[in-house]
Amino acid sequence: MAPHPELLSMQRLLRVFVASLAAVLMTVALSGAAVADGGRSARTWTVQVGSESSDQAIQGMAFLPENVFINAGDKITWKANSAEIHTVTFLAAGQSLESTQPFDPALDANIHQQGGKSYDGQSYYNSGVMTNVSNSGFDQTKEYSLKFPATGEFTYYCLVHGMAMKGTVHVREAGTEYPYSQSEYDHQAHKQERKILRDGEKQWEAAREHVDQNTAANTVIAGTDNGTAMVMRFVHQEIKIHVGESVTFVNNGMGAPHTVTFGTEPADPFASLGDPTNFTGGDLSSGLMPLKTTYTVTFKKAGDFDYICALHDFMGMVGTVEVRD
Repeated sequence: MAPHPELLSMQRLLRVFVASLAAVLMTVALSGAAVADGGRSARTWTVQVGSESSDQAIQGMAFLPENVFINAGDKITWKANSAEIHTVTFLAAGQSLESTQPFDPALDANIHQQGGKSYDGQSYYNSGVMTNVSNSGFDQTKEYSLKFPATGEFTYYCLVHGMAMKGTVHVREAGTEYPYSQSEYDHQAHKQERKILRDGEKQWEAAREHVDQNTAANTVIAGTDNGTAMVMRFVHQEIKIHVGESVTFVNNGMGAPHTVTFGTEPADPFASLGDPTNFTGGDLSSGLMPLKTTYTVTFKKAGDFDYICALHDFMGMVGTVEVRD
């Protein structure tokens, strides 16, 4: 004889009740374990390195969040969050940021991982180049972790962007109450990402307005930034001139380096190459353009000349000069 429908319904309800009770008891048990150790169990925290728009045109120079409060024994994992390259670098005691040129061949440690997995508070620790893409041209990593066994205030930098991009790890005694949860840090990060995107769009629009007012001067803006939001595009990137005329490329940013490179991308993108006063085609490069500088190229031959930023072409920072008789 088949069971009565009401009996089947009661059995299903009983199974649901038992499952719910088991879940509640498990939660209580886990909570009790957390209370039992006084909240001293080590935790791992996540910090985002950089940010970007969906098309990679706008990049952020920021550790998200900038300040993290942890306890002795905790670990932080930094995760690459942009195509733009960054580093997570703790300087040695007495070492200056100015002495750490990230792309100096004599200072190879600046672009490769250095130090152990546990921070001693005194020595040089470096993540190496961090980016979330595989075609940046550098050996790279997408994650970097350090354990912090001792209390203290520890500031770190991105060697590529210097003082414009720094963060601080605040390490307190084990068992100290945490002021924020990871979800709250994530909320802070997402909020800051949205602000960086808005700032980048404003910078981009301001650059467009500038070149619209200066087209007679044949000006190209070689990227722009406000110290946090970076526009990784040439503005007025397709420009038309006549033989004998010049184009001036302007890096008017505050923290992002660029190059103006024609022809074959050089093995050393940071060194200048060729004569910009008499360009008829072939290989020519500004090398690394310091901030607030210009690079002027005079075209002595008709043709279409493609150029790139050798640091950011993989993000879409490219352009063309059309030279007509």
